[in-house]
Amino acid sequence: MEGFLKIVANGPFFYFFIVAAIFAIGDFAGTITKAKLSSVFVALLLFLIGFMSGVLPADIIKKAGLIEFGAMTSALLVFHMGTMINIKQLIQEYKTVITAVLSMIVVMVAVLAVSPIIGMKNAITTIPVLNGGIISTQIMTTSAQKAGLLLPAALGTLLYAIKKFAGSYPASFFGVKEAKIILEEYRANKLKPVAQDGKSAEAAVKEGFADRNKKYFTDFVCIAVSVGFAWIAVSLGKLTPINFSIWALLSGALLGYFRFVPERILEKGKTSGLLSMLVFAIIVPSLAKVTLNDLITMGFYMIVILGASLAALYLVFYILPGWKIRGSKNLAMGIALGQFLGFPATFLIANEVAKAVTEDEKEQEAILAVIMPSYVVAGLATVTTFSIVIAGIFVNFL
Repeated sequence: MEGFLKIVANGPFFYFFIVAAIFAIGDFAGTITKAKLSSVFVALLLFLIGFMSGVLPADIIKKAGLIEFGAMTSALLVFHMGTMINIKQLIQEYKTVITAVLSMIVVMVAVLAVSPIIGMKNAITTIPVLNGGIISTQIMTTSAQKAGLLLPAALGTLLYAIKKFAGSYPASFFGVKEAKIILEEYRANKLKPVAQDGKSAEAAVKEGFADRNKKYFTDFVCIAVSVGFAWIAVSLGKLTPINFSIWALLSGALLGYFRFVPERILEKGKTSGLLSMLVFAIIVPSLAKVTLNDLITMGFYMIVILGASLAALYLVFYILPGWKIRGSKNLAMGIALGQFLGFPATFLIANEVAKAVTEDEKEQEAILAVIMPSYVVAGLATVTTFSIVIAGIFVNFL
């Protein structure tokens, strides 16, 4: 029996299954709680408990054979995310984009201001994490681990896991306040619902090379194109002082905008799900050596970081006139919090806000016509776009 267990409960496929099962449990938890409980938070919490209890080996990601392949996925996914960027929509919602970028700068200043408390390396690692999503987190935590900065790497991973909790409630709160104002204006006939007349940014995109040659962009072709441009981006990252992530994002955005490649190219190649899991897997080793004392220290640091960030955002966009760029205090706060959430969380919150204040579908449409573009574009501008640029810059200071 012991020999049987040694054969079965061993080897890369066994450990790969354990890793995949933990992420699956996280997804299941997120689904049954309707995203009230973050799937990433659940998965990373399970890994942390497993490492601290000794149930999971510290090198489980290596034993699963995911280290080398996982390290390559970042450039692939950044290129993929670049093809998702709707440049026309960003231009149309320029006030939202300006507010979102300003909010990222506010968070930078706030975290740097508390660096005497949390340490400069912790501040540098966590700023792109707060500003962005899994890609900026992976860039910073992986680089921190390579530099021997184990606590900053673990702090970045845990902060990524919990920051949505810090952002979702206030984003909903200010969204509901704005929705009530919109609803009041709509009922007083001062506001009319925006008709979906087909003049959206997506509809305005002209047919390009990728559209005319859809049949040639098969699964393998999409994968080959993505790998090719990821290779070019990584090579340029070595030849120039500009990080590979910026090159990958720019090439994906430009090729996607001019329709040389399909939008969401890795989804068309049917590989985005697996690659996303591999990117998450790469940040897991940062939790492997966390002790109870480390956890207490990081808990204090996260309270300081999130407290300073939220206070600074409230000061600039609610008390000071930073809100005037967008024209609404409540909407400006929702946009500023988009960096803690990203898409699709901003999309889900906007829908929840509309349903929370009215059951009438036309009234919901009127609310969503105002709130939805701002919330969604805020998430795309921060998490999908500019956070990767910021990570590409900040990684040089570790």
